[in-house]
Amino acid sequence: MRIALASDHAAVELKAELRDYLVQLGHQVADLGPHNADRVDYPDYGYKLASVVADGTAEYGVALCGSGIGISIAVNRNPACRCARVSDPLSAALAREHNDANVIAMGARLIGSDMAKACLDAFLSTAFGGGRHAGRVEKLSHPQL
Repeated sequence: MRIALASDHAAVELKAELRDYLVQLGHQVADLGPHNADRVDYPDYGYKLASVVADGTAEYGVALCGSGIGISIAVNRNPACRCARVSDPLSAALAREHNDANVIAMGARLIGSDMAKACLDAFLSTAFGGGRHAGRVEKLSHPQL
């Protein structure tokens, strides 16, 4: 799979660990930055990640910041992205199965490395369930104002 990762300064270390983990699993990985712990603004990296998922450069995205909340909001500004902030494998799997999420967000200050890897595994191994969820997911990308 083609997977892009982006974070803010609070999650640079977790991003590097997850990047290496995904490479070891055989995925094509793009690290969109940042590449050091100098202070940055998470919206800039959330927008960058959303762009490569929306245009198909990456099939999936991994968004990280201190809490996972801010960067998930930034990613979700792009109507082609469905970013779910998760903290356990069940929520990661349900994000894919029920919501066809194409980006997962996690908080580096709230989740450990092993749990983050377990969330990634669940997210990447779960297919979208379709059926009764399909119409709802369609509405996420095409809201009726």
